[in-house]
Amino acid sequence: MPLERDSSGRTFVVHANGQKSHYILDSFVDPWKPSETILIQHGFGRHAAFWYHWIPVLSRKYRVIRRDLRGHGYSSYPKPGEKYGYSLDTILNEIIDTIDQLGVDKVHFLGESTGGMLGEILAAKYPERLHSLTVCSTPTHLPEPALKLFAFDKASWPTACRELGSRGWAEALSKIPGTIPVQDEAYLPWYLDQISISDGEGLAGYADFLSTLDARPYLGKIEVPTLILAPSQSAAARLEDQQRLTEEIRGARLEVVHGVGHEIYVTEPEKCQSAFLDFVTKTGIGIQTRV
Repeated sequence: MPLERDSSGRTFVVHANGQKSHYILDSFVDPWKPSETILIQHGFGRHAAFWYHWIPVLSRKYRVIRRDLRGHGYSSYPKPGEKYGYSLDTILNEIIDTIDQLGVDKVHFLGESTGGMLGEILAAKYPERLHSLTVCSTPTHLPEPALKLFAFDKASWPTACRELGSRGWAEALSKIPGTIPVQDEAYLPWYLDQISISDGEGLAGYADFLSTLDARPYLGKIEVPTLILAPSQSAAARLEDQQRLTEEIRGARLEVVHGVGHEIYVTEPEKCQSAFLDFVTKTGIGIQTRV
């Protein structure tokens, strides 16, 4: 299927199942130099724009792809009557298809929060497509208390997304300590405006998928170099769980990032970027862009 560009200049991969994945590709590498590719996969409710502040740091040495998940940001989601299966294979195949259509063989995968869960499973199932794996504030699964918390007194997490809408759901989340970083009072209004780009129905479909996603059976199968960026004060990814994750993945490197909340890629970007760049520089093994 072809790549597409809309009237606003946004770029999309069109999958064989008819869904579109929005992506942003940045590279300021010297054009005569070879470069590797970093794929950034955001967590629930967020989208590619949330990583804008990482691009000046990463894109001078790497091609950087930021991809919106199904139902997030500007990516499509199945409408009523459309046939679509929110299965693990479907979601992973869309990630693989994205890099295939962009002519990339291997990536350094950087997954934030539940986006890291996809990276862990991808690394276990498709190790030949990854140079390395980095997970940031990533749980291995979402236990029942987390699902209940995300439901905000509604019947379920997906129901909360539908009834509250994307903005209302994020507003409820922002009131829980250890989640959204709000020490900059100007950040939260921007955050909520960005979350509002996603439709509540699109988030609901993906929340239903995440409710049963479990990376634990795959952790022992991961053999690619792995970095764990562990928040010290997250309500969703406790430090003891991150330490246990390090023990589950053979040879994984743990970097504890001391900062406020779950989204350390926002609250402590310099610390995260420094650890990440040091890691990928040491694990890069060549050029993966097809000629």
